[in-house]
Amino acid sequence: MKPTDAELEILHVLWANGPSTVRQVHEQLSQNREIGYTTALKLMQIMVDKSLLSRIEDSRSHTYSAAVSEEDTQRGLVDRFVETAFRGSASKLVMQVLGQHKTSPEELDEIKKLLSSLNRD
Repeated sequence: MKPTDAELEILHVLWANGPSTVRQVHEQLSQNREIGYTTALKLMQIMVDKSLLSRIEDSRSHTYSAAVSEEDTQRGLVDRFVETAFRGSASKLVMQVLGQHKTSPEELDEIKKLLSSLNRD
């Protein structure tokens, strides 16, 4: 399931900080943009219904955790993006990214290592 942009923001907070209350997530989100507490709460409740988050209910507070991994989510988003924007061509995506953005020597080394390991398989 593809999370919305707002849902991705919440997932990023939970991936970085681990299980958190709505208040903790809201505080993190509020550092970057205006978002109401009730909006964050409603989004997180919807995300539980969509199986993107899990919720543990204590007597006074609810703790939320990401129910999907960062890697699986990124993989799904990239797969969909490659299919829709680049008609399934990973090479067109890579060429576009490398042609449009400055890539550090360290990143280029990582890319070369990845390509080398893919050639061996």
